[in-house]
Amino acid sequence: MTLVPLPAFADNYIWMLHDGVGAIVVDPGDAKPVTDALVRGNLKLAAILVTHHHADHVGGVDELRNATGAPVYGPAGEVIPEPYQPLAQGDSAQVMGLTFQVLDVPGHTAGHIAYYLPAEAAWDGTPLLFCGDTLFSGGCGRLFEGTPRQMLASLDALAALPADTRVCCAHEYTLGNLRFAQAVEPGNTQLTQYMAQCTALRERGTPTLPSRMGTERSVNPFLRSREASVRQAVQAQAGLAPNAADADVFAALRQWKNEFR
Repeated sequence: MTLVPLPAFADNYIWMLHDGVGAIVVDPGDAKPVTDALVRGNLKLAAILVTHHHADHVGGVDELRNATGAPVYGPAGEVIPEPYQPLAQGDSAQVMGLTFQVLDVPGHTAGHIAYYLPAEAAWDGTPLLFCGDTLFSGGCGRLFEGTPRQMLASLDALAALPADTRVCCAHEYTLGNLRFAQAVEPGNTQLTQYMAQCTALRERGTPTLPSRMGTERSVNPFLRSREASVRQAVQAQAGLAPNAADADVFAALRQWKNEFR
């Protein structure tokens, strides 16, 4: 199996997983990058996985389904171009001999899901996560439909996955996220090292993704909102009481990021 991020729009990645014959794509907001990759690799599209309903994730679904007949899987709680197989927490998607576990991760949107391939189901023994716009490297998605409490719970669930899990986010937001993370935790040496690594990748025109869950637990302030260093920074920025609830700290952190320049 080969994992490939297909650039789309200004900063999206449509993830493709293929074995040289068949291919799975995740969140095809635009059909053309997928079609071009299928032609280049002489691949047959076997399945389309969708994490949430936003146009930059579903815009190419109809064209790809109509052209290839590939089945579509998506969140049961959202409006996805039909026909598709609705999925929710506890369900699974079985495609190309791989069984993806479905996780409910609301926050960015109300019905957002993620697809997780555990180590024992992965072709190379390394877990894989397609998380859409819930988790980014160094950041998380904006709360368009969900609550801070929901997003915190969703990120907690993802952070509990194994440290070597490949984190396949849907946007190349890493450097901007890490600049904010450094404002929150300027003394985080692992963050400083990761920033240098990602800057070098982008200077070469290479994606910063996939990340690893262990890395995200060390550098991502949205997975670290209960850490004393992050709480203290948020309290100072937002004027929160020292005993503020975790969800309130998270909400203030997200608002800080929304306004960060």
